[in-house]
Amino acid sequence: MKCANKNDMINVIDKSAEELHMKIDMHCRLMTAMLEQRLGDGNLKEFFLPLCYHKESRLKKAVKETIDVLEESRKAFKSKRLEALRKKLTHVLIESE
Repeated sequence: MKCANKNDMINVIDKSAEELHMKIDMHCRLMTAMLEQRLGDGNLKEFFLPLCYHKESRLKKAVKETIDVLEESRKAFKSKRLEALRKKLTHVLIESE
């Protein structure tokens, strides 16, 4: 059995501690919101998945921007592959809503 080196173990411990801190922060925000009665359907996702929510939002924005660029350039290039890609991205964006 191979022993992990000291640096690898430290990195694993650091990552684990970081994840625990994120979960504790999420729990504190959720409890605070519940106590202040600010928790509604509109912002529930933000309290349970704060980091994932923001990453998802950024990804959706990037996909939408890509679709817009493909739409603007479709007459200049007239590529079936770019059209198919634009339609696929549009479909994925609609499904994610």
